[in-house]
Amino acid sequence: MTKLVGISGSLRKGSFNSALLRSAAGLMPEDSELVVDTIRGIPLYDADVEVEEGIPERVAELKEAIVAADGLLLVTPEYNNSIPGVFKNAIDWLSRPDSDIKRVFGGRPVAVIGASPGNFGTILSQNAWLPVLRTLRTDFWAEGRLMVSRAPTVFNEDGTIAELKIEEQLRKYLEGFVAYVRRRNVPTR
Repeated sequence: MTKLVGISGSLRKGSFNSALLRSAAGLMPEDSELVVDTIRGIPLYDADVEVEEGIPERVAELKEAIVAADGLLLVTPEYNNSIPGVFKNAIDWLSRPDSDIKRVFGGRPVAVIGASPGNFGTILSQNAWLPVLRTLRTDFWAEGRLMVSRAPTVFNEDGTIAELKIEEQLRKYLEGFVAYVRRRNVPTR
């Protein structure tokens, strides 16, 4: 069984990216699973908090979920042509202390998708993630891209995908990423 952890970079209840993540969980290839996790509850990064109180419980829980998975799917909104602050903040916490970077991210297969109300999907946000993922020494899967444009027309009010074309693109993307993770033969840590 190939296990992925998926994280949406949005806190909004009606988030298109959270809807995309939930849809992905239902479209996984046979003998694979996508566990939907959240950045909700992660405080703003503060080195003083880290020194005085340690790693927050929610951060520690999410770290362990990532460590236990074979791969990581980041579902990113695009704010002001870049990475959402709350999402970057979560990754910053997950990379603390520095000694945990290798355990949590090092060599871990990671893929990035996203949905946006605009016409260009989340291309700028996805591109902005590349130096971050490189710095964390992840194994970024670059064989496929999925950027959902005009998200209000793609999703139904209940968050399900309304466009079969997008659903099929998501299914093929997940098949490709899971195949990549399996080829990497990364043991569950």
